[in-house]
This record gives sequence, structure tokens and C-alpha cells, in this order.
Amino acid sequence: MRLKRFLLRYYPPGTFVSLFHSTTTVIYFIAGIILEYEQSNVLKTKSIDLLDLKSDTDVNSVVEEIVKKEPLITAAKVDKVKELIERLQEKISQQDDKRFYLFKVLRAHILPSTYVAFNKSGSTFITASYDRTCKVWDTASGEELHTLEGHKNVVYAIAFNNPFGDKIATGSFDKTACIWSTERGTCYHTLRGHTGEVVCLAFNPQSTVLVTGSMDHTAKLWDIVSGTEIASLHGHTGEIISVSFNTRGDQVITASFDRTVAIWDVRTGDKIHTLIGHTAEVSSAQFNWDCSRIVTGSMDKTCKLWDTLSGECVATLRGHDDEVLDVVFDSTGQYIATASADKTGRVYDALSHMCIATLIGHQAEISKISFNPQGNRLITASADKTARIWDPLTGECKQILEGHTDEIFSCAFNYEGNTIITGSKDNTCRIWR
Repeated sequence: MRLKRFLLRYYPPGTFVSLFHSTTTVIYFIAGIILEYEQSNVLKTKSIDLLDLKSDTDVNSVVEEIVKKEPLITAAKVDKVKELIERLQEKISQQDDKRFYLFKVLRAHILPSTYVAFNKSGSTFITASYDRTCKVWDTASGEELHTLEGHKNVVYAIAFNNPFGDKIATGSFDKTACIWSTERGTCYHTLRGHTGEVVCLAFNPQSTVLVTGSMDHTAKLWDIVSGTEIASLHGHTGEIISVSFNTRGDQVITASFDRTVAIWDVRTGDKIHTLIGHTAEVSSAQFNWDCSRIVTGSMDKTCKLWDTLSGECVATLRGHDDEVLDVVFDSTGQYIATASADKTGRVYDALSHMCIATLIGHQAEISKISFNPQGNRLITASADKTARIWDPLTGECKQILEGHTDEIFSCAFNYEGNTIITGSKDNTCRIWR
């Protein structure tokens, strides 16, 4: 075996900054080291977990343990590994206590908006609306770049094909979805076949397949290039309200009002598992980064953690007094955050399943929760007309974003974590920096 290069996870999964050192490429991110090596002329990878690395961790001890366990790390590579881990520590130690200030208020649509989303870099964002359009905006200037017109009813679901960002998908109550050019604002394909409203959609990370979920109880897989239907996923007996790919793009999950979540094989369209256990409608579902776990939130006031391989429930996360409306993993898969109609959010340790923080302060239900990409902040959107920024480990509210005059239904950080967008039923979006 011959070590070809190190890959270090410095920012969240998906973006790599390469620094070349002779024959070794170093790519920074936060959760660990990936070793790329050659064996029998075949390029392979293996990973070393650094999820527990802290700013005060003894680097020499970490390196010593790595050398003991990993024969690919020879004496000649030890100093380089130590240097890189120290750089990771420097980044981890940078506390993000900056405050956000209102940059711009956008009167985005003539009717209420339904969703907002950033592209990977955060340079562009999109808004969807009851006015039957999706709009593309420049984040830096707040200027409208394109209006995507053509749907005959409410545009409810939108997404960029991140990390690329050159395509946008829209799903509508007119029972169709469309794929658009981000740069030109023109429609590549109109995807027809659903017999009910399209209410959720997602691109796979490889940007080759789009999944759409509908009130007709089905999900469909579409080829992005040709716009043709690849497979129709049948089996649910209720509306599908959440869809999500794993990071490999070979599996997709569908969450339904029939109280179940299904795992599907993207290549064949076959169902792998049905996750049964919730006693009320499922509101959201998501894979963790390494695809080993799925988390689901439900109107039954609980979240459940599932083993992807077996389809078995490994934990039920309790504590909320009302419906769980949103649930997310952080980028490393170490923590789970939930938003509830009981006006609180909660943060759970994904390994111990213990609640480590309760987010108390909102005066009405929380419909959306999201980690920043660095994992050290959470943002929540509430019907009390505010968004709040939280420390996920302590539950401390770091800032309240005020100014909207109606319910905030959507919020998101950009990739650098230095810009926030909030969308409200007051027909405005606000950019915060």
C-alpha cells in the first residue's frame, strides 16, 4: 500500500480547498482525516475519526494514537499530520460570537412566499411564492436576477443542485416540477406525471437525479439531463411531505403522512425498508453525513433515530409537549436538533440519545431549525415573527432577529455562516449579515 494524499475535513462536507505539498494534497474540513492510498493499482480510501477533536486536545496524544492504528502514517508523515491537526484546532478555537445586522428587506413577491434557499456559496438565493413564481436573487446586492415563470399554481418547493448551483428545481400545486438554468433563468424541462400537488423535491449530490414528492402518495425520480422519469416510487398511503438523498446519492428517503418513512434504492427504484413506529404523521426525515443513520420527526411529539442498514429504530427522542415540525443533523452527524409546536427547540447527542440543550424563548411554534455549516450555531424560525440564533451546546439564545410583521416560515445560513436569510408571511425576505 502506498499513501497518495491526506484529505482533512475542515469545513462541512462537500467543499474542498486543496493545498499541494509535493505529492500530497491536503484538503481541510472539520470531522476527520481521509487517507487516499493505492493498493494493487487500485485507488482506495479509509477514514480516521476526529469528531472529538477540541481546541484543548493534546495533539501529540492524538498523533500517537493515529500512528498506532494506521500503518499508512509513516514516520515521514508524522510531522505533517501534527501540523494539520494543529491547524484544525486553531479553526475550532475561533469562537463565533459575531452579531448579525439587517442588510436588506426585499419585497420579494406580491403574494406570500413559501420557501427560501441559498446556493452552496451563498452568493445567490431563491424564493418561492403563492404568486406562481420563483425568483433568483443576488445576495450581495439584494437585486433580483430572474423571475422563473410558467407554473399555473403555487410554487411550493424549491432547491438548488448544490454544490454546483447551476440548476434550480421548482415544485408546484399545478402537479408539475421544473428544472431551470440559474444563469439564464430559462426552463430546461417541465416534469409531468404526478396527479397531485408537488410539495417537496431534492437533487442528489451528484446532480444527476431529481426526486419529487407529491400529495398523490408517490415520489418520482427524474433524469436531470433528459427530463425523463426514471422511476415512480409507490407504496405510501398518504401524502409525501419530505424527501432526501443520502450523500452517496444511491438511496433516497420519503416521509409521509401515513406515519412511515421509506428508504429506496435509486438505481432500481426498489423499496429497501419501511420505517414503522411513529403514531402520527411524519413531518421530516434526514440522513446523517455517513449515511448510517436516519432521523425522523413526527406529529406524535417524538423523533426517532433509525439504522439505515437494518431499518430498525435505535432510539426514540422524547421531551417535546407538542408536534415536532422539523428535525436536522449537524454536518458531522454528532448532534440532532428539533423544532416543535410547543415553542421550544431541543438538541440531542446522536450517540447517547440524551437531550443536551433546550431552546426556550420563542412565544409561538417553531417551524424551522437549522445548524450553521460550522455546527456552532442554530437558527430557528417561529410564528412569533422572530428568528433566533442559539448556542447548540448550552441552549443560550445569542441573538433575536426582529422586524418581520408576520410568521417566519423559513431561515437559512449561507455556507460561510456569515449571512442569514429569513422568509415571512409578511411577503418579505430579510438578509442579515
